[in-house]
Amino acid sequence: MRPLPFTKEQMERITKEYPTPFHIYDEKGIRENVRRLQRAFAWNRGFREYFAVKALPNPVIMKILHEEGCGMDCSSLTELMLSGAVGITGHDIMFSSNDTPAEEFELASEMGVLINLDDITHIDFLKEHGGIPKTISCRFNPGGEFMLGNTIMGNPGDAKYGFTREQLIEGFKKLKAYGAEIFGLHAFLASNTTDENYYPTLARRLFQMAVELRDLTGADVRFINLSGGIGIPYRPTDREADIAYIGSEVERVYNEIIRPAGMELSIYTELGRYITGPYGYLVTHAIHEKNTHKHYIGLDACACNLMRPAMYGAYHHITVLGKENAPLSQLYDVTGSLCENNDKFAVDRPLPKIDIGDLVVIHDTGAHGFSMGYNYNGKLRSAEVLLEPDGSTKLIRRAETPKDYFATLDFLPLFET
Repeated sequence: MRPLPFTKEQMERITKEYPTPFHIYDEKGIRENVRRLQRAFAWNRGFREYFAVKALPNPVIMKILHEEGCGMDCSSLTELMLSGAVGITGHDIMFSSNDTPAEEFELASEMGVLINLDDITHIDFLKEHGGIPKTISCRFNPGGEFMLGNTIMGNPGDAKYGFTREQLIEGFKKLKAYGAEIFGLHAFLASNTTDENYYPTLARRLFQMAVELRDLTGADVRFINLSGGIGIPYRPTDREADIAYIGSEVERVYNEIIRPAGMELSIYTELGRYITGPYGYLVTHAIHEKNTHKHYIGLDACACNLMRPAMYGAYHHITVLGKENAPLSQLYDVTGSLCENNDKFAVDRPLPKIDIGDLVVIHDTGAHGFSMGYNYNGKLRSAEVLLEPDGSTKLIRRAETPKDYFATLDFLPLFET
């Protein structure tokens, strides 16, 4: 069993107002989780979480997080625009992008956001398209393999992101010559890990690089951005990362490297999945049952509503509401209606016997769930609903209609109205 913030009776009432499928987000859980993160890093006076907008780009969620003291991590023009639309601008935004078009740098400069450069060639490109700001950050790629103990966590050398060490040294010198005064350093070397050594190990590399850059270039390095990468326990048997322990271990490394160097750095994070992932749920109905070579349950949702299982073979836990304590007596493939055989939320999953009309809840869709939605087969993206702390609900994105699907064709005579 996995706990839910709502009951079967409550969800039956909600689905009378909002037809399935839809994503629902637990506001209380999100707020409490942000506060846990902030307590873990309270030892650092400048700590700030910059929520990864790509994980859940909904303005209501963004405003909730901003109320809790979070900034926004943006990586595109429209994410910058979305942040601006809800009153988030300036250094409340960290802009980390790659292969960045000129118009995106220009808007970022106009909004006065913290710009995190991905490549040394972007220095002159930014100078031409927006100008070099007083405060700037650069993304570090150390190359090779990223190891935690004897475990390979990733291969930065194959990643398209970031400066090499030598490029950072050259780049900081060049940025100083162009008028930059305050510097930051950023890196992202692993994804969706619950290994509690990830942030401390990454912090050690970035702290050492910060000291080296100060000594070699004279740059005034003021902040380190550990980016994202802390994962969530998708499976009931997975262990949750202990954020309090992670924060204390980063502090230990900070005291070992930064304090003896006579520096003071603010620590930033760019967590998305960790912040909202466990507090989102895709709510669906079972609408078909099929028995051929396998036993299938068909839902009114599909991979267009949640791509991760189809794309990555990712596990998402499933609860059949009202049958939480029933025996797992059936082995199902749980499917959607796309003309693709990978449109499966679960394969050979032990579940209670499912009847047509049962409410089926797919867990951990609060990050990279709705945001990865698409319109293949002409499928329409679902609504998003907020579950407020008092148990009431609010529609925070309506479901798409066929009119939305055809909107980009409205210039053709065939679709003129």
